[in-house]
Amino acid sequence: MSNITNNRVSASIDEGTLKELKDALELINSKLPFLIGLKPEERQSIPKISEVNKVFTADAIVAIKNNGNLLPAYLSTDEIGKDYNLYEQLDEIVSLSQQLTEKLSDTQMMAGSEAYVSALTAYRLFEAASNAGLPGTDTVYDQLKQRFAQQGSNQQAATPTNPA
Repeated sequence: MSNITNNRVSASIDEGTLKELKDALELINSKLPFLIGLKPEERQSIPKISEVNKVFTADAIVAIKNNGNLLPAYLSTDEIGKDYNLYEQLDEIVSLSQQLTEKLSDTQMMAGSEAYVSALTAYRLFEAASNAGLPGTDTVYDQLKQRFAQQGSNQQAATPTNPA
């Protein structure tokens, strides 16, 4: 559980930097116009290279290049080599982008968690102030408690006692 006194993320991105980041991502996308999207069922059904069969694939490509005359003409040694080379190149880019995506997601998750825990703390403080009769707190508390009131008979589960 996050502790509001332990603020692990304290940052913001100015509009200029945000635009530059978006432009950089668009540049990457534009440099790879051949990227495709697969449907979920395609992702599941297509044969895939793994660490186990990667060596086999490389060995087969060498065998095809060295013995192309033994294979039908429709089996393009150039295309097989291009596909494998692209796989290798994208493997490096995918690894780097996954590391970045993980850090982006983790930072977003922590920032959201810190904001949510602080919001719940403020909610509890407004509730206590309202219950104590502190002037002006009823309106704020009533506005915030609507989020939990929508959960109906499951009020105990909806009460923000454990935000994690």
